[in-house]
Amino acid sequence: MKRISILIAEDEAEISDLIAFHLEKEGYQVMKAYDGEKALEFIETYSIDLVILDIMMPKMDGYEVTRAIREHHNMPIIFLSAKTSDFDKVQGLVLGADDYMTKPFTTIELVARVNAQLRRFMQLNTAKNEAKTKLESGGLVILPEERTVTLYGEAIDLTPKEFDILYLLASHPKKVFNVENIFERVWGDAYFEGANTVMVHIRTLRKKLQEDKRKNKFIKTVWGVGYTFHE
Repeated sequence: MKRISILIAEDEAEISDLIAFHLEKEGYQVMKAYDGEKALEFIETYSIDLVILDIMMPKMDGYEVTRAIREHHNMPIIFLSAKTSDFDKVQGLVLGADDYMTKPFTTIELVARVNAQLRRFMQLNTAKNEAKTKLESGGLVILPEERTVTLYGEAIDLTPKEFDILYLLASHPKKVFNVENIFERVWGDAYFEGANTVMVHIRTLRKKLQEDKRKNKFIKTVWGVGYTFHE
């Protein structure tokens, strides 16, 4: 059976070595890159199952690396950064990261988050292999197998999390999901101050679906409760 491979993209060797030591104790195969360009080279050359990514790195920062990864890959990305503001966290998640940890950190928590993201990713891959039909509503077409969305024939470029939110809502039309439900179903983690993250993703998703120009919106806000998909 293939060992799970994890890439650590971190320019501080001591931190990288510490993380690698604890992940290898868990049985993972670990690769290390010390700048953004090298991280992308590893991802294009090897089969990487999860990336732990610093933001402030030489040559390419973590945001640029994430954008490049998300053009072709869906593996989980965990940001590990000294940037602690809510803006930085939300920006990282909106770009396509699956989790965000701030320095200083504990290796116990990092390993737990790695395990949780890998478990969720494998469950999603298993679910994708099950037969699914496309969803259509008012010019919107969602193809879950291909993870593509079109609006009146025009492709809509969504991040993995935006797609997951849209598919969750569209799969249960008129059912109301509160932000806690959405966070736990999409991020696969216990809800903890995730309201802002969910709202930012939905705001971006609405913009991409051109809801500012539409009278009948796909995603409806149920004030004081949550969100629902309106057919």
